[in-house]
Amino acid sequence: MTVAIFPGTFDPITNGHVDVAIRAARLFDKVIIGINDAGDRSSKQPLFTADERVVLASEALVHASNIVVDRWDGLLVEYAHRVGAQAIIRGLRAVSDFEYELGMAHVNHTLNDAVETVFLMTSSAYSFIHANLIREVALLGGDVSGLVPPHVSRALREKAAAHR
Repeated sequence: MTVAIFPGTFDPITNGHVDVAIRAARLFDKVIIGINDAGDRSSKQPLFTADERVVLASEALVHASNIVVDRWDGLLVEYAHRVGAQAIIRGLRAVSDFEYELGMAHVNHTLNDAVETVFLMTSSAYSFIHANLIREVALLGGDVSGLVPPHVSRALREKAAAHR
């Protein structure tokens, strides 16, 4: 069985994330959406807790039978080893993403050469979507309904209302 991890903070999961996950699920027997819960303790200050992000991602991908959502912390390649993954999926929107991701791929390969990084270009319809931008727009009262799944849009409105 080929297993891939699509890791990230997913704060929140976007239509771009969903697109990459579904496309990865066509290439691998099992795709694990790895919610990095280190963000809860870092300077990144996610809007949603790791538990909330797991629920939002699970609901967004409930229709995909070979995608599961999990939490992880620590080194990604160690997590990959624990879950038996052969690949790490990374979505690319632009050249600037590639530059960062290439460095991460080299470090991960140095740490564990049994795990390959697979880059998937984000569909052009989602190439401008960035979770940080979506959070900012939502917190300022903007409509992000076309950028995230409907349940995520509702959750963002609720968080925005709580922050006001």
